[in-house]
Amino acid sequence: MRHMGRLKRWRWLPLFLLLLVAGLGLLDRLDPLPLQELQPARVVVAEDGTPLWRFADRQGVWRYPVTPEEVAPAYLDALLTYEDRWFWHHPGINPLALVRASAQNLLHHGIVSGGSTLTMQVARLIDPQPRTLRGKMVQAWRALQLEWHLSKRQILTLYLNRAPFGGTVEGIGAASWLWLGKPPARLTQGEAALLAVLPQAPSRLRPDRWPQRAEAARNKVLDRLAAYRVWPAATVAEIKQEPVWLPPRQMPQHAPLLARRLLSLSPATKIVSTLDVALQRELENLADALRTQLPPRTSLALLVVDHHTMNVRGYVGSVSFTDDSRFGQIDMIASVRSPGSLLKPFIYGMALDEGLIHGESLLQDVPRRFGDYRPGNFDSGFHGPVSASEALQRSLNLPAVQLLDALGPKGVAARLRNAGLDLRFPAGGQPNLALALGGTGARLDDMVAAFSAFARHGNAAQLRWLPQQPLQERPLLSPGAAWIIRRILAGQAQPPASGTVSDVVPLAWKTGTSYGYRDAWSIGITPRYLIGVWVGRPDATPVAGQFGFASAVPVMNQVSHILAGHGLPDGIVRDPRPPSVSAASICWPGGQPLPPGDDNCRQRRQSWVLNHTLPPTLLAPGQEGVNGLRQRIWLNRQGRRVAADCPDAQSSERLLWPLPLEPWLPASERRAQRLPPADLLCPPLTSGNVPPLVVTGVIAGQRVQPLPGHAVLLLPVAVQGGQGTQRWWFLNGQPVEQAAGQSSASLVLSSPGTYQLVVMDEGGQLVSLSFTRS
Repeated sequence: MRHMGRLKRWRWLPLFLLLLVAGLGLLDRLDPLPLQELQPARVVVAEDGTPLWRFADRQGVWRYPVTPEEVAPAYLDALLTYEDRWFWHHPGINPLALVRASAQNLLHHGIVSGGSTLTMQVARLIDPQPRTLRGKMVQAWRALQLEWHLSKRQILTLYLNRAPFGGTVEGIGAASWLWLGKPPARLTQGEAALLAVLPQAPSRLRPDRWPQRAEAARNKVLDRLAAYRVWPAATVAEIKQEPVWLPPRQMPQHAPLLARRLLSLSPATKIVSTLDVALQRELENLADALRTQLPPRTSLALLVVDHHTMNVRGYVGSVSFTDDSRFGQIDMIASVRSPGSLLKPFIYGMALDEGLIHGESLLQDVPRRFGDYRPGNFDSGFHGPVSASEALQRSLNLPAVQLLDALGPKGVAARLRNAGLDLRFPAGGQPNLALALGGTGARLDDMVAAFSAFARHGNAAQLRWLPQQPLQERPLLSPGAAWIIRRILAGQAQPPASGTVSDVVPLAWKTGTSYGYRDAWSIGITPRYLIGVWVGRPDATPVAGQFGFASAVPVMNQVSHILAGHGLPDGIVRDPRPPSVSAASICWPGGQPLPPGDDNCRQRRQSWVLNHTLPPTLLAPGQEGVNGLRQRIWLNRQGRRVAADCPDAQSSERLLWPLPLEPWLPASERRAQRLPPADLLCPPLTSGNVPPLVVTGVIAGQRVQPLPGHAVLLLPVAVQGGQGTQRWWFLNGQPVEQAAGQSSASLVLSSPGTYQLVVMDEGGQLVSLSFTRS
């Protein structure tokens, strides 16, 4: 009977346990863990894990997230031995530890030890409670919840990232970097013991202020490690000989503008970038050294990219993040500015691919008007006949506009946009010929990415900010065109006499200067890196004398010098000549090969050519026919020019220089000297043999006006072409006496009105045009 009574009493135990579990489950749902309420702090780190910049949580606390595997085993030994030896075995609370702590506290009439487990300490960190009996109960409840919902490893991870280390610093990751300048995985045993005890009283034990206190606390941890035989006694004794003193804490202060930018690219609390922290420090030091040399309110931006991987290795968005007078918090790498002449290499590369030119094609750097657009050169002068390579190296404007006109500005802009270079135009604006000279807007990071096409066999690749980003690229130029343009920019425009060329390309670079000296650019390509430099005022105020070659190139050269001493990650990236590129001998003015001794070869040049294509000299619109290169003439037996139907007339062809180049040619190369004299008995017809008269300096229908404050306008004009050397000028029917017989004149326009200009050559050919003076 007694046995039956006992069974009746115990039969309620399963129900009681069931109700207890149900009650705890209900309580857990009604009072869940406040983990979701945590606002994570975030940190941006370099490729090797070095912190660059931190973003605190709502309480101003910052952390460097780590996992147990990223912490030195010595630290875990010291932490668990000192704080909670039974961490891996208890359910969140340790009754034996609580009993022991209570007994010690009663015996000593004060708090000697707390008896808290590591899990209970995590509970206090995520849900702070007052140090009362109720607070202890809540803390124990939270510890049980943690054990139910999380694994031991997750709880340990929470402690590693939330343990207080004084002020606004939490977690072993942040503490290791701030105090020791190293990742927690590289902690020594002595450092591990010190950092394990600091959370006990971070302010009282600060090693930079109270080294004796910190050393005593560290030694207490070491004694416990020796007592429990976790570390050998000899090792502990040796560590105790090490004095404790650490320098003041150093917050991460690198690449703030990049760090701000990366927040939108990754949701992680620890954002790992592709930056090289050693290079970043050198670039920031360079920017700081240059700050005093820059004009007031002027900033600069530096961007370094490994064009083999497209990893961004260095990023300086402003000259100084804290300099408000220079708008230091504006990221000029991501700002839209006028690129000046930076787009010219792409125009020349596309012209190569379209078969319009080869490397030494004859181009015309002469005054020209395209509708209402009349571009000039940076030096305000013109250079006449130039090769494509020379025009690109010297960044001449008229040849680039001539090529852009032949290619079509909308097509060029579309190809650049397809490759990732998003050019900006005013609302409703369309690409036009000003595109070649900076009549658009672009960002430095986009420009650098586009220039990667010259180092990546014609493919423009996107920049990689994070290691996990895939490498994305799109074709922009053919490999051959990219190779030729890069060689031109590197000063290797012509094939060497030996016929062999190194596949390691020296520094190639291009500058840009926007209208009004507002922006100075330079982009360089080294055997491994792309270097982007911008100098200017963020508020777009002009700075007299600030242009690419004077302001940006010296900075680019200093960055290149830093990179040369920095060391390459995987060696130099070589760029061998593609099979599509070959060397050829061509002749000016025709631009094509001619046999030795041919009189039409007025100047022989060596050129890189693409796909064995040797296009003739590109003429501007209106230069065909009698104004073109090839002139068909008929000669008699005496070598004089005659009409086609004259007796014994023999057909012959002369290659002549484009007519607009006449003022820059030596006398022996001008048309009057290149064409044989006419036979008086059977003269040639004027039509088709004598170039037409062309007036430069003013065009029909143009409106001109004097300078402010001047009543009289002196208008310089000139004439090209025609027959003979004498010219006669007439303005509104009256001879211009001071210009009689000359090929140029200075017209005196003393009053507003409409003027008619007439010029006549020796053969009676006339050219007439009207214009208006305001």
